[in-house]
Amino acid sequence: MDLEKALRISAAGMAAQSTRLRVVAENLANQDSTGESPGADPYRRRTVTFGSHLDRALGAETVAVRRIGTAPDDFPEVHDPGHPAADTRGYVKRPNVDSMVEMMDMREAQRSYSANLSVLEVTRGMLTRTIEALR
Repeated sequence: MDLEKALRISAAGMAAQSTRLRVVAENLANQDSTGESPGADPYRRRTVTFGSHLDRALGAETVAVRRIGTAPDDFPEVHDPGHPAADTRGYVKRPNVDSMVEMMDMREAQRSYSANLSVLEVTRGMLTRTIEALR
C-alpha cells in the first residue's frame, strides 16, 4: 500500500535528520576541546553527508546517511602561552567549529525533521480514516 511506503519514507528521513542533530550536538559540545599536548590537533568538526538509498523491499528511494566525515578547514590559532596545548610559539589550535554554522545546521535539521513528522501524521490520519470507513 502506498500509505505504508509514505510512512517508511518519512521514518527514514526522520532517522537521517536525527543523526544530523546528534552530530551537531557533538560539534557544539566540543567547540572548546583543544589538544592535550603542545601542538596537538584539537577536536575536528564532523559533517554528515546524505545520499539516496534504494529500498528494494519498499520499492522506493529513501534518504540515508552516506557518511559521517570531518571538515577539512584549518584550525584557528590563539595566542595563549600558558595553555598546556600551546606550541613553542605560544599558540593553541582551536577546534574548527563555528557555533553559528552549527546553529544553522541544527535549524535546518529541525525543519526537515518536522516536515517528515507532518507527513507521518497526515499519513497516519488517512490510514485511520480508511479503517474507520471500512467498519
